[in-house]
Amino acid sequence: MGTVRTLVFPVLRLLVWSVIAVALVVLAFGGSDAAGPSAGGPGAPMLDLSSPPVPVARGTVANTVTVQGTVVADSAVPVKATAAGTVRRVLVQKGATVTAGQTVVEVRFEEEQQPATGTDPEGNPTATPRPPKVRTVAVPTPSAGVVTSLDVLVDQVVSVGDTIGQVSPGTLSVSAPLTQAEQFRLLAPPTTAEVTVQGGPAPFTCTGLALGAEPVAAGPDAGMGGPMGPPAGGGTTARCAVPPGTAVFSGMAATVAVSAGTAEDVLVVPVTAVQGSVQQGNVWVVGDDGAEEQRSVALGLTDGEQVEIREGLDEGEQVLQFVPVPDDTVEDYSTGGPYG
Repeated sequence: MGTVRTLVFPVLRLLVWSVIAVALVVLAFGGSDAAGPSAGGPGAPMLDLSSPPVPVARGTVANTVTVQGTVVADSAVPVKATAAGTVRRVLVQKGATVTAGQTVVEVRFEEEQQPATGTDPEGNPTATPRPPKVRTVAVPTPSAGVVTSLDVLVDQVVSVGDTIGQVSPGTLSVSAPLTQAEQFRLLAPPTTAEVTVQGGPAPFTCTGLALGAEPVAAGPDAGMGGPMGPPAGGGTTARCAVPPGTAVFSGMAATVAVSAGTAEDVLVVPVTAVQGSVQQGNVWVVGDDGAEEQRSVALGLTDGEQVEIREGLDEGEQVLQFVPVPDDTVEDYSTGGPYG
């Protein structure tokens, strides 16, 4: 029994570990050939990773961009002095409701006059100075609303363009940030958008739709992006005016749908088949013999899933469903390549 324990068992364990080691080597380096066709060897069906062709067909493309936004209060409008002089009268107080063009401040200034000319008893020409004329100029409000500030006093000296107050219009807008792809889809935006506020009134149309840069908030790190980042940018937003009387409030979330056109009965292909998304693109046409040809096409509207083809393709032609990608095969530098 001692002989079995000291000789036979160690030999058996050595044989078992040897068989396991050989099996791992075979699986790692030659398993597909050794295991036969069922394991992926010669004669086994291969997985086809090529891009399937799709036909160029006719369809309808509705370019509606839907984004999430927020109801915001319109910014106060500055009241600026229209003449250089001294304040004669302040006609309204902070918190007053004013109409567009209403006078809030009067500015007094002196206008120099040309001297009076004449002749003396001896017939010589004379010029007699005249006192300046005192004139008063009204400073109007730029818009209707509520005076939120009026930082000026009687007899205070002001210059042309000085901001002497602020008027809040009391109106609301809807502002929604846009991604780069959404901006490209709205190169020719309409002037209105459909807005839905969850739990609020029925969907309504907001007007004056405009795309522009979002203001950058001022702060101690403005323009520097903080101690560890690049300059902070504002991005691009879509903004439109809420109709007066609509029961929404600043800070509410809103869904903004912008309809930028519809193309009916046009040639379309999947967006995945086109390299590029605006105006011009490339597709890969598959011929009857299976050969692939890169072709330039003119693009129209897109709905995010399919894109209109205006020029470059005919109905019924076959194109690759996915844009080909460069071969990502890893080179074996031990047998060649740039470092072989």
